[in-house]
Amino acid sequence: MKFISLLKKELRELLTAQLVVVLVVTAGMMFMIGQILSNVVQDAAKESGSLHICDQDDTELTRSLIQQLKALGYEVDTVEITGEDRAAAMSRLELSSLIILPEGFTDALLHGTDPAQVETVSVLKNASMVSSAGDPLAGGLQSIRTILTQVLMEQSGMTQEQAAKAMQPFGTKEITVVRDKSAQINSSTLVGFLSMQNMLIPIVVFMLVMYTSQMIIGAISTEKIDKTLETLLSAPVSRLSVILAKMLAAAIVALLNAVVYMLGFTGYLSSMLSQSIGDTSLGEVVGQAQTMDDIMTQLGVNMTAGSYLLVGLQMFLTILVTLSVSIILGALVNDAKSAQSVLMPIMVLAMIPYLISMMTDIQSLSPVVRTLLYAIPFTHTFSAMSNVMFGNMALYWIGAGYQLAVFLICITIALRLFTSDRIFTMSINFGAKKKFSRSKG
Repeated sequence: MKFISLLKKELRELLTAQLVVVLVVTAGMMFMIGQILSNVVQDAAKESGSLHICDQDDTELTRSLIQQLKALGYEVDTVEITGEDRAAAMSRLELSSLIILPEGFTDALLHGTDPAQVETVSVLKNASMVSSAGDPLAGGLQSIRTILTQVLMEQSGMTQEQAAKAMQPFGTKEITVVRDKSAQINSSTLVGFLSMQNMLIPIVVFMLVMYTSQMIIGAISTEKIDKTLETLLSAPVSRLSVILAKMLAAAIVALLNAVVYMLGFTGYLSSMLSQSIGDTSLGEVVGQAQTMDDIMTQLGVNMTAGSYLLVGLQMFLTILVTLSVSIILGALVNDAKSAQSVLMPIMVLAMIPYLISMMTDIQSLSPVVRTLLYAIPFTHTFSAMSNVMFGNMALYWIGAGYQLAVFLICITIALRLFTSDRIFTMSINFGAKKKFSRSKG
């Protein structure tokens, strides 16, 4: 019985109102993120059933091929392009993917010694994981390959060479378009590299947010609980100097962490981009071997010194926002347990854009969800690298300005709080009696 009583006592101390709130909010957050990502995946799946085909060969075989694709359930849209630049053609037609059956395709397929070639064009607007998952080209090419294999196998008196050709009836020339530039590379290969590159920044930002908030909340809450904060604010030093010193010290430490992370990221990126992709299984690049850095430079999505500076600027603004919010939350702490609980708002606001930005492009979400996410100041830092790489500079600067505005508002509130006596009495107690009051005399 004594053990049961002790167990009940420990459970009562651990299962606090703060913990219940944290659990409920976390469960709701995960459900909401799941719903958002589920809708994104469904939209990507719908796109995979649509094909845009340019039939430059225009023979009985290619027309029959298009009809058979429709019979398989594809929504086939036939378009016309001439010898214009592929990037210009995709922009004019407002397409994200295209399959081109070039002139002479049928003759090369049935009678040529060299394999027939099919050209694919993909427009890349972001590097999210879902952007490659919904790529209709992979499924469409496989269906075309199956149909043409059946056509070739139906020919009588096939030689061994012809039979081998029937199993692989054509090769592919894959072109990826980013804005007004194009390069001969598989879009999934490029997305894979960009995803590996962009994945590290959200992790670094999330770690910085949590580290900075824990540091400043821990410092202020400890001083408040030990009553040293009251002594410090009563000293013959301006309260503004006290709060600025705390912020500056925390900012320097957090900035040092950011610099170390960015240096490590630069080394990680340079070693990854130096890999030659010309003769690997990562993608098919015609001609001499090229590094991924060459391809990214050709497409205009490479990271320059200025790009790193812009990403670092938003990381610094994120640190400032986190510091100002943490000062306010730290002032609400009245015991060691609540010191952990007040981290919940920052954790939730950082976790939501962190998880979503890892999976999909925020710009592709519905206007309502997108607006709610952009209302979170941390969201702009998670998408900073993608915005810089893909030329969304207006969105980048709007985000930076919004973060600066949030910081100024929060730091004004924090300064007013620290320059008043409410710093000694404010707390989050979930209905419990306040434990702190300013000592007299």
